[in-house]
Amino acid sequence: MKKRKNHSPEFKAKVALEAIREEMTLAELSKKYGVHPTQIGTWKRAAIENMATAFTRRGAASEQVSAADVDKLHSKIGQLVVERDFLADASHQLLGTRGKKW
Repeated sequence: MKKRKNHSPEFKAKVALEAIREEMTLAELSKKYGVHPTQIGTWKRAAIENMATAFTRRGAASEQVSAADVDKLHSKIGQLVVERDFLADASHQLLGTRGKKW
């Protein structure tokens, strides 16, 4: 049984770029790089679909988080901390010295 090959992202991009250029057929690229033609087609399709992300601004956030969402999450964190502390104290009281304190 053969071990599965793990190709680097650079290798995949190189092969996909050659497939996009269409200077060689997928069969020729397959023979050249030792990769199945279907895999090359998959890499080519993924490269074309994700090409737009190369032109997005790096500093721009894709989604802005509202202040209400942040407040809601902070209150949930506070509630969970209180519950954890309560259960830790109750556990310590019930188990005595056998219980472990955080």
